[in-house]
Amino acid sequence: MGINSERDVTANLQIGPTDQGMVRLYIEADGVEVPMDFEPEEAEEIAEEIRAAARAARGVKPKK
Repeated sequence: MGINSERDVTANLQIGPTDQGMVRLYIEADGVEVPMDFEPEEAEEIAEEIRAAARAARGVKPKK
């Protein structure tokens, strides 16, 4: 499955700090739980990648 492959899956995403000073992305879908912990600096890099992707997505014309 690639970035452009569509799937009909519902998932929940939670983002927040842990008591260990990490940033956790917690994903739950179809009974599978995926906690991903990042150093604050890594989380800031990920946030910038998300912002860059959002900017790029604004310029894409959806295929019909």
